[in-house]
Amino acid sequence: MIESRRAKFNKEFSEKNYQNFLADIAADFNYAPTFRVAETPFFIPNELKKQLEEACAEVCDFVIKPDFKAITQRAIDLNTAVPNEDAHTQFMAIDFGVCEENGQIVPKLIEVQGFPSIFNFQFNLYQKFQNQYPFIAELTPYLSGMDGEAYLEKFKEVVFNGHDTSEVILLEIEPEKQNTKIDFYYCRRDLGISVVCVTDVIKEGNQLFYKDESGAKIRIKRIYNRVIFDELDLRKDLKLQFSFQDKLDVEWAGHPNWYTRISKFILPYLQGKYFIETKLLSDLDEIPKDLENYVLKPLFSFSGSGVIFNVKKADIDQVKDKDLYILQKKVAYAPVIQSPDGKVKVEVRILVLWPEKDEKPTLVGNLARLSRGEMIGVKFNKDKDWVGGSIGLFER
Repeated sequence: MIESRRAKFNKEFSEKNYQNFLADIAADFNYAPTFRVAETPFFIPNELKKQLEEACAEVCDFVIKPDFKAITQRAIDLNTAVPNEDAHTQFMAIDFGVCEENGQIVPKLIEVQGFPSIFNFQFNLYQKFQNQYPFIAELTPYLSGMDGEAYLEKFKEVVFNGHDTSEVILLEIEPEKQNTKIDFYYCRRDLGISVVCVTDVIKEGNQLFYKDESGAKIRIKRIYNRVIFDELDLRKDLKLQFSFQDKLDVEWAGHPNWYTRISKFILPYLQGKYFIETKLLSDLDEIPKDLENYVLKPLFSFSGSGVIFNVKKADIDQVKDKDLYILQKKVAYAPVIQSPDGKVKVEVRILVLWPEKDEKPTLVGNLARLSRGEMIGVKFNKDKDWVGGSIGLFER
């Protein structure tokens, strides 16, 4: 959208440069990401940056309300609570579609997650783009006046909270099989922490341990949690020595309850120009006649699971637990990125960190997802180019 930057990038772009870019990523760990990495960054103009910051501020204002836990307690009651919940979330991922409304470009909130995203991959992706296109160093993916060093320090502050590197682990379900494992590799390299499968955690009393590469048993004092309960609940084959519901002597970098509290559950509470009309099915006075203009979503699902884009009355009638689903108005994604052969739509995820000692969250970085399909997501973009994961860049 920054026309001069777009023109320069497109002039320098070639398929050879793109393949060199991908090879540069793959060379770090002799591994290529299983998700598609897009050919281009998203060049974000100052006006859109300002709007994204304003929208995020409104989301953060709601999350830091003194009664936020009371407002979202119903979300916990509908799910499985985990003990030792801390005062506030330490991570947020705030997703916006870049949309068109009344002829104007405006970001519209799609979703909020109280959960980590691919912080480490994005940190390194920025450098990979610079390696192929040096002029990108004139721009920045960071917010709140940060540079790369400050971004990484704030991230370490959240993950470690003063603990020694060996006492903190990244916890996931079979991390080597996850689509985001490239992020785990970078996290292990950037932070020096071990990546541990839930089945390898040892429980003794109320304490947890893992074995390092030498086989030494080490106490886990803090968990950088990447486990999604949706997946864990489905994996009846996994044999764990502990339960997330146990009262454990361990800290959480990303307590599991925040994934539940800060989710689609809060969308009906958010009102304003950056927010989409969203209602719980249980709060509907009547079913809209123009259902083709709505999306039906389960409150608690990950990565688009259970979402119905072309809603019919029968879909709503079949929902038994109507307080577990929302009906959200569709928005018109604007094709704002000029590729060599057409326009591309984009969604921007603002990455947020909130160390335990800080009074409020800090916007730190972003990721972008490019699409030529009807919606953002892999199934809408099969066999297409200039789509997939990327990063947004701002003028300094």
